[in-house]
Amino acid sequence: MSDTELAAAPSSATADDERYMKLALALGRRGLGNTWPNPAVGAVLVKDGVIVGRGWTQRGGRPHAETEALRRAKRAARGATLYVTLEPCSHEGKTPPCADAIIKAGVARVVSAIEDPNPEVAGQGHARLRDAGITVDVGLLADEARKAHAGHISRISTARPHVTLKLAVSADGKAGLAGRKPAPITEVDARDRVFQIRYQNDAILVGLGTILSDNPQLTTRLPGLYARSPVRVVLDANLRIPLSLSVVSTVGDVPTFIFCSKKASEVAEDFLTQKGCKVFRVDDTQGRLDLDEIMKLLAENGITRLMVEGGPTVAASLAAADLVDEFVLFRGARDIGDTGIDPLEGMPLDRLTGKLKLAETDKLGPDTIEHYVRS
Repeated sequence: MSDTELAAAPSSATADDERYMKLALALGRRGLGNTWPNPAVGAVLVKDGVIVGRGWTQRGGRPHAETEALRRAKRAARGATLYVTLEPCSHEGKTPPCADAIIKAGVARVVSAIEDPNPEVAGQGHARLRDAGITVDVGLLADEARKAHAGHISRISTARPHVTLKLAVSADGKAGLAGRKPAPITEVDARDRVFQIRYQNDAILVGLGTILSDNPQLTTRLPGLYARSPVRVVLDANLRIPLSLSVVSTVGDVPTFIFCSKKASEVAEDFLTQKGCKVFRVDDTQGRLDLDEIMKLLAENGITRLMVEGGPTVAASLAAADLVDEFVLFRGARDIGDTGIDPLEGMPLDRLTGKLKLAETDKLGPDTIEHYVRS
């Protein structure tokens, strides 16, 4: 019997259970953008009302959150309750199963937010714990956990990353100046929020047009977070990217993936790979790269959460292909004017805002941030 059949949420959950699970979710968020290809899990061990161990998935996906919490708790884990945001693994990977470590430590109860969709786990971790005599409750704050693990769930269930599209528009609904020249739209607080979103994603994708017009670094330029910068992903069908631009010249600091047509120059590819970039060849139609194939390759290379900051062409292509899971729209207070360019090439903005659900609105100084999600 699966956990879904057992219960939508543990009927015996208490206010303390919810409080500790919220803490586990907060701990797990520390790893977002930093643990791929593994999910960013949080775990809390509690005994007699006292937190005896905390853990979150470490950089690169291991050690796992559960073993980190057990390591900190040591002998105090015996008889304790473990709160964990995702089902403990039951299979032998690069590390032993977390379920076995929990059993060995003598944990008495496990409160797990959701079942892991990974077919190598998929309820088997919970079953192993129950078979060992451990009380297992599943479903507490499941909706929040599904949001936290959206990248992992998407990669497993749809073979592509969870995609967040970010766009900025002026007060009169424009995304830049004529000729695709960039224009200042938002103020510094909103730009800092963009950096925060970046470090919670595994990779950030843009088109060649953005690279040529802005020469962006595509890094997380907040104090202490440069090392948390996502992989840079560039769509460049004909491999025209100059080697002197930032995403190539700084590839030793932050990885860069470049997707091109199968017809692109092999000489150009050699130069880019010698610089340290990773080049992927995909099918194209009249110069438009196959987005489904790109998403599949990103997932195969471990990317679970993808942020897209491309210009109007890339944004419109994603919208047309129904590949946008979340949409973060920054609305500035300035006008650009009638000569400005639209945020989605060839389609109205409500192609996204009308299809997705507005989850929340936030104000940062004169700027407004609208966050849309799939219904």
